[in-house]
Formats: sequence, structure tokens, C-alpha cells
Amino acid sequence: MAKDSPPRWDRRMQQRMARGEAAALGELYDRYAPLVHNLAHRVLDDDAAADRVTREVFGHLWENPDTYDPRQGSIRSWVANVTQELAIQRLRQTEAAAYEASGAASEEQLAELEEKIRRVSAAARADYIVSSMPAPLWDALKLAYFQRRDYHQAAADLGVTEEEARRRLRLGLQLLSTANTRAGEGFSPPGTPGTGRAR
Repeated sequence: MAKDSPPRWDRRMQQRMARGEAAALGELYDRYAPLVHNLAHRVLDDDAAADRVTREVFGHLWENPDTYDPRQGSIRSWVANVTQELAIQRLRQTEAAAYEASGAASEEQLAELEEKIRRVSAAARADYIVSSMPAPLWDALKLAYFQRRDYHQAAADLGVTEEEARRRLRLGLQLLSTANTRAGEGFSPPGTPGTGRAR
């Protein structure tokens, strides 16, 4: 499982980006480009579109480093939130253009589009949660759901107490449950891509 970077690294990275250090953007890209591309692809289901969104995300981060608030979470979470927001914007634009090309969109089609956006948003968020989840929680969930172990067997396989196995399963499920409950909320970073400091 991927782990968030230490808070001190996050703060330093934001400061370097705010000063306009191109090397900082390179480091951020090297660390998070796979995450960004995977999340964008999960929403758009298209490699070329995911590539474009990846470029847009890092352009946005470069131009708007002050939108990162360490009190709201890690830089990794910030990057993921910006990615999801921009990928969903792109999906909405693409689908709306397809509707326009085929004639006026009905209310039913627009409702279907919003439901599709909610579904892909939840799926992308679930992917991000799984990739961010601490390894002990994910190991417990894998045993329970992919190998059909109950918490007694999971505890034995993991070498932990039954109470600890139950705790890990409960926490893992609580994290995953936020994928659906927060999927419609989105993330609205201050500023818009393409505004802010010139590159």
C-alpha cells in the first residue's frame, strides 16, 4: 500500500512550489504521476484523455500551490482530489458534447449522465482509498473478502488477536464506505486550472 509522505515533506514541497522551483514540480510529478494517471483513467476510461488530465493536474498544481492546506490532509490527498475534480470536469464536458452532437439532451439523459459521474467518482475514490489504506487494514480485508476468511481465521493468518482482526476489518470497511458517501461531494480547489502564476 502506498503511504502518504511525511507532513514535513509536504510542507516543504508546498513552499518550494510557491517559490516557483521547477525542480519541486519535477519531484511531485515523479512521485504522483502514476496515481494521477490511474485515477484519471478510472474516471475517463481512456488513455489519451487520462494523459491530458495528468498534464492539466500538474499544471494546476504548479499554478495554484496555495490551494494545498496541510490541515485538510496530505499532499497525496490534495493531488488525488484535484485529479478527481478535473477528470470529472473532463467527463462531463465530453459527455455533454456527445449529447449536443446528437441533438438536444433530455432530462432523462442528463440524469443518466449525473448517475454515471457519481458511479465513476465513487469507483475512483474507492481505488484511491484502497491504494492509500494502511497495509494491515488491506491485508485483513483481502483475507475476509477475497479468501472468505472469517475474523477468527483472519486473526490466525495475520498472527493477531481476534479483537485486533475485527478492529482492522471494521476500520477498513469504514474507510471504503466513504467512497459512496463522499462521491457526490467532489472537491473544488480555489482558482481554476489555467489561472494563477505563469509557468
